[in-house]
Amino acid sequence: MPERRCRILFVASHPVQYQAPLFRRMAKQSSLDLHVAYCTLRGAEAGHDMEFGTSIQWDVPLLNGYSWTHVLNRGSGAESFFGLFNPGLGRLIRGGNYDAVVSYVGYVRASFWVALAAAKLSNAAFIFGTDAVSLTPRDGPAWKSKAKKLLWPRLFRLADQVIAPSAGTRELMRTLNIPPDRVTLIPYVVDNDWWMQQSKLVDRTAVRAGWGATPDTLVILFSAKLQPWKRPLDLLRAFAKANLSNSILVFAGAGPLLPQLKSEAASLGVASRVRFLGFLNQTQLPAVYTAADLLMLPSEFEPFGLVVNEAMCCGCAVAASDRCGAARDLVAPVDSRLVFPCGDITALVKILRDASADRLRLESTGRIGLAHIQTWSPERNIDATTGAIHKAISRIGRAAIERPSDSVAPAGRQGIHQ
Repeated sequence: MPERRCRILFVASHPVQYQAPLFRRMAKQSSLDLHVAYCTLRGAEAGHDMEFGTSIQWDVPLLNGYSWTHVLNRGSGAESFFGLFNPGLGRLIRGGNYDAVVSYVGYVRASFWVALAAAKLSNAAFIFGTDAVSLTPRDGPAWKSKAKKLLWPRLFRLADQVIAPSAGTRELMRTLNIPPDRVTLIPYVVDNDWWMQQSKLVDRTAVRAGWGATPDTLVILFSAKLQPWKRPLDLLRAFAKANLSNSILVFAGAGPLLPQLKSEAASLGVASRVRFLGFLNQTQLPAVYTAADLLMLPSEFEPFGLVVNEAMCCGCAVAASDRCGAARDLVAPVDSRLVFPCGDITALVKILRDASADRLRLESTGRIGLAHIQTWSPERNIDATTGAIHKAISRIGRAAIERPSDSVAPAGRQGIHQ
């Protein structure tokens, strides 16, 4: 008997360095016939990133090991509803005989609705979610929260299964009265094995020496875009106020706050102990996490925060604000004292001083974090994704289609649908 396999289409706005390894692993599963439709190739091709403020092209493979298609974007490319408008998605879905369509494109983009309509017309299960942990928007007027409270229960009932990447998102769905059996926790993950392997290759002493740090220096790290909602100025001010001897603060990232950070570091008298590394590509980051002692993420808006995963994979202790989704799932289980109220400079100062005073506890926290992140793994993500797909297909009463086991499209197949 031929193997029963589910034909699945993932729709993504662009290739992402965190998703590509998951697609490669899922493509090897005998129960899935997987294809990915990209609305743009941003990230795999060089292009300007508005939030980084520079041209970005990731230096890890994003398009190999799985079947994918680039669907022509007829939108403006801007951060707007019609910035992503890929009418070819409709033809791709209707002609693909898919059992399920999984959308990683948000509902605020036209292409989401193209995919939704095509999936419904094709009797394919439609699966989507959000990474939000609250109704509060990153910016904008207060009415947006009220509108979400009214509209989101209706929106997410359009999903045959809702995917939630964190416990915070799953809880948000509960408050919106989405039935628990319609929500699947699919943990936000990185390629743990890659990060751990790369970390083992790092000469920690040499990297630290390049920053002017000795083995005894306390190295505090901020790794994120230098944007207001990431609140890097909070960390800089806390670092100055803590007045720690034999410590440095390292900023890894680019963005519009860089000039202000440099200016304020000088005015606070700590410029000689602050390092600005600029934008670092993916292969450069394991060395930074491995060489640091404590990553701090003070964001006021951070649906998850995958830098937490990355740091933990490299054995670096992590502290995060209570506005970060990863604070609940990853930081608190390791040490709840490292979760602090967003914007509380005094709390940040205490964490820095405690880290400096008890380096053995800090090192132990890094080891515990490394053990914990192995429970938040790609394997768990893929198992949950597969479970959500099968549940959604069952919900609409569509049986998996029988196909020969060799019917998977060649990895890396690509085309442009007009």
